[in-house]
Amino acid sequence: MAVKKFKYLSPEWAEEVFKRANGRLTPEKMKHVTSSMLTLNKNCPDGKDRAVYYEIVDGVVRKVSIAEGKLPNAEFTITADYQLFAKISRAELKARRALMSGKMKLKGPLVKALRLSPLVDRLNEVISTIPTEF
Repeated sequence: MAVKKFKYLSPEWAEEVFKRANGRLTPEKMKHVTSSMLTLNKNCPDGKDRAVYYEIVDGVVRKVSIAEGKLPNAEFTITADYQLFAKISRAELKARRALMSGKMKLKGPLVKALRLSPLVDRLNEVISTIPTEF
């Protein structure tokens, strides 16, 4: 039986991220953090830009959604090329290294972003387990 693959940055993919994150990441693993992050993927294969919005409250992933056009406000907005975010989502590249590479633009407090990067890596490790078509 073929494994269902989710199209990267589709609403179904975001729903699967939400389900798996809540099934595998405890508030303790996420250090009871409360924050929100928007990752703006530039140059998607279809030519559009797409964002993923993550909301975490007291260490619990409360929302994962895909946005185009008008974007929700978030504590952190990270802008980079689709291919770079794809590498991060496959856990081929750590969040801190990507941030420090100069290939991403961060809007939000840099020191807090660096402090939270290990938590983002935990989330990306979960995301990397999703069968995804990039």
